[in-house]
This record gives sequence, C-alpha cells and structure tokens, in this order.
Amino acid sequence: MKKYTQPMQITESITLGAGNPVLFSGPCAVESLDICLEIGSTVKSLAAKFGFDYVFKASFDKANRTSSGSFRSIGMDQSLQVLQKVGQELKVPLVTDIHESYQAEEVAQVVDVLQIPAFLCRQTDLLLAAGKTGKAVKIKRGQFMAPEDMQYAVDKVRSTGNPNVCLTERGFSLGYHNLVVDMRGLPIMRQFAPVVFDITHSVQQPGGQGGSSGGQREFAPVLARAAAATGIDGFFIETHPDPSKALSDGPNLIPLHKMESFLEMLRASWELGQRYQDFQVE
Repeated sequence: MKKYTQPMQITESITLGAGNPVLFSGPCAVESLDICLEIGSTVKSLAAKFGFDYVFKASFDKANRTSSGSFRSIGMDQSLQVLQKVGQELKVPLVTDIHESYQAEEVAQVVDVLQIPAFLCRQTDLLLAAGKTGKAVKIKRGQFMAPEDMQYAVDKVRSTGNPNVCLTERGFSLGYHNLVVDMRGLPIMRQFAPVVFDITHSVQQPGGQGGSSGGQREFAPVLARAAAATGIDGFFIETHPDPSKALSDGPNLIPLHKMESFLEMLRASWELGQRYQDFQVE
C-alpha cells in the first residue's frame, strides 16, 4: 500500500511525517492558565525524554457537548490569551479546534495547527477557511466516514494551496454510545496524508452518561500500542492532573502522573512499528 508523499510542516523544526513521532497533548479544554502550564510543562519534559516532538493541545471552545449545561469555554478571547501565554512561556507550538469558518483567521493568529472536529470533517467552507490561513490543518475522521473517503477532505484543504494537512483516527460509531477503531483505516488514510491516532477519543463513549460522555480509559494502552505498531506519524493524548475534576471528557483522560510510563510504552510500540512498516505479504 502506497504512503503519502507530502509531510505536514508544523514549525520550522517540527514536521509530521518526517521520521519522528509528534505528540499532540494537553487538557481537553482551556480551564485556566495554571492548569495549562502545569500540564504543558510536564508533557513537554516527558516528550523530550522519550523522543517525541511536542505540540500543546487545548480546545478554546467545546462546541459539541452532549448537554447545553455542560462546560464549553472560559470565553474565546480569554482562552486564546491563555494559549498564547502557554506557547510563549513553554516555547511550544499549539493546536486547537475551530468549529466555524469565521474563527479560522483569528485563531490562526495564535496557534500553529487548526484542528477540524470529526463531526465537521465534511464541512467544505470550514476546511477551505482553515487551509487559506496557511497554518497546518489536522482533520479528524468523522465517525460516519469511510477511511478512503477522507482523501476528499485532504483535497479540499490542499485546493487552497496549503499542502500542510494530516488526518486523525478516533474510531467509528457502532450502535449507540460506543466507538470502535478499525486499524485497517490507518494505512488506508496514510496513502493521502500523515496520520495521527487519537488515543483519548477512541475510548470515549459519546453521551454514555446521559447528559455527558463516558469513557473507558482502561483500554487506552491497548489501542495505543496497536496503533503505534502500524507505523503512524503521531499521537493525540488528552491528560489532566485529576481527570475526575476535569471540566470536560474526564472519563477518557489519561492521568498526568501516568503519562511518563504511557509515553515510554508508546515509544517502544512505535519503534517496533517502524521496524516492520515495510513488511508485506502480497
């Protein structure tokens, strides 16, 4: 199976798909500057220890909550200010989600990577707006999308003249409140662009707790090892010092104190995948 030919340039020193795994990690949402700095500084240090290039992640707005009463944001302006301070103080690139086309230009002034949520991966205007900013664009595969159909989302971004795009796997819907990861989708999508595996949301149970989503973080190591061994290009992990107190997606967040052993495991699995990446039975 062929592999993409165009890596995704994030910064001058970080390229997704250039041979070194990239870690996109942080809290689910921007809760406060202190929480973001605590998580970002810890993960940055661990990423360096285990040889990952690091991009700090936090959503400035959780626009797709199960309930209207769920936490969404501390406010767009305040969240973007927090992200900017994190980037400046920790000297790390940033990624956050956008949900509306009008957000692309303003958010691109702060972050290095614009993430397109899974539910919005077919939204042409949103993809075009993201691509036109010139920033790297990270598209999550919709739970309803076939892996091979994600090439068209990639094409939409590249039609703007922006070659820096990647795809992210986070499972497909199987019945209600359940997601399943088809590992065949990783090499299929990798034909079109670099691929990141979303460890956190692959164990999410959307709406599984009534008015909020549940999760099965106990399966995160299993799926992470399996995806890493396919030889993909990067990983997406949300983490928190105390997931039980996180303002969103707590049941599927990796506890911050577990991240060191998690990343050690992930690096070993990824290296195994690199060793056998070209093995074929055809």
